[in-house]
Amino acid sequence: MAEKELAEHRTDPGAGAVDQQALDEVVRFTSELIRIDTSNAGDGSCRERPAAEYVAEQLTDVGIEPVLLERTPGRTNVVARIEGSDPSVDAMLVHGHLDVVPAEAADWQVHPFSGEVRDGVVWGRGAVDMKDMDAMMLAVVRQWARGGVRPRRDIVLAFTADEEASAEDGSGFLADRHAALFEGCTEGVSESGAFTFHAGGGMRIYPIAAGERGTAWLKLTAHGRAGHGSKVNRDNAVSRLADAVSRIGAHDWPVRLTPTVRAALRELAALHDLDIDPERADFDVDALLAKLGPSAKLVEPTVRNSANPTMLAAGYKVNVIPGSAVAYVDGRVVPGGEAEFRTTMDELTGPDVAWDYQHREVALQAPVDSPTFAAMRAAIERFDPQGRTVPFCMSGGTDAKQFSRLGIVGYGFSPVKLPEGFDYQEMFHGVDERVPVEGLQFGVRVLDHFLRGVPGSGGAAV
Repeated sequence: MAEKELAEHRTDPGAGAVDQQALDEVVRFTSELIRIDTSNAGDGSCRERPAAEYVAEQLTDVGIEPVLLERTPGRTNVVARIEGSDPSVDAMLVHGHLDVVPAEAADWQVHPFSGEVRDGVVWGRGAVDMKDMDAMMLAVVRQWARGGVRPRRDIVLAFTADEEASAEDGSGFLADRHAALFEGCTEGVSESGAFTFHAGGGMRIYPIAAGERGTAWLKLTAHGRAGHGSKVNRDNAVSRLADAVSRIGAHDWPVRLTPTVRAALRELAALHDLDIDPERADFDVDALLAKLGPSAKLVEPTVRNSANPTMLAAGYKVNVIPGSAVAYVDGRVVPGGEAEFRTTMDELTGPDVAWDYQHREVALQAPVDSPTFAAMRAAIERFDPQGRTVPFCMSGGTDAKQFSRLGIVGYGFSPVKLPEGFDYQEMFHGVDERVPVEGLQFGVRVLDHFLRGVPGSGGAAV
């Protein structure tokens, strides 16, 4: 980097100077992290330690001191703090998980753990969820260390285990047992936001997450009278369970609009030249969704609670009626919708089927009128002036739920620019997950610009 450019980079938070080494490293780090198989099937067999050691090595190499922490041997987390230039403002958490969901190689065009770079695209499990963001984090802070750059706020980096299951060995463990590492952090950014969403007609939208539905994974159990399959049995556990599952699957949940979703609807409607008022008593959200075209996908899953049956287990032989049957349901709850969810599940399961939470986490909301949200908008639109940012609520959940126990307000902001034909949301947990090299390099530029200048308490937006 030329001396003049380096000087500007050090002094001007808006300079946006990312060197070629950082642009090369984000691609290499993404590829190499993908090659480290950290598949998390939720059965405790995942071992994130090799990926954690890789991350720690990249940090140590430039003088950043990481801490490696485990609740369970092999389930390793990495935390590091980078000192900011303004001690009067609060710290920011930037976090990414190291585990990925499993992948069947036979279903993929390219082996899911090859990390192959082909025709300008990095292939593999974790390319968007979320080893790309892990790589961006590393590339950005390594450049800072090489150039003597300090962000305005303290930046706390966390690379976590176990996000794809319960987070008990990851962010939950860190929040519960190592809260001191996050002292001063009031806001955090992580996955599932600031990706390119192609809305048709050349419109590029970058949704920034300012909320998450709550997690309500349920176990349903029906009991009955065991017996021979040829006999009349009015107390059949399988039949009772099947009835309950059918009612759950067919249920129409009522609309429950949160402030984040209302803001998303307003901004999406404006982008489509529609004049709406979500506050009106007669506002018809389904009618609006029908007019939004592809953009409806950004909000449709979050205007209601939901419950989807996902697993069934009963019996051991075709001519034996079992005494019990079990089903599992993936429930998601909008902020403020938990009481309705519980009451509805009681009604839908009925008196013959019991239900309980297998895993439960809170719903989240974050302000969309904050200086930090404004800084995220500005960073995206600086590097894609034709792009348009909107707030949205995630249909699923992230480690932000666990970190919220520490009072940290979470946003989804892992920037990546995607060409048409790349459906970011479909590739999450999907086959042929991949990310363009140019998209990763866009993300490094945006993340660098945002993190160096992002305001804290009492600060002004960049």
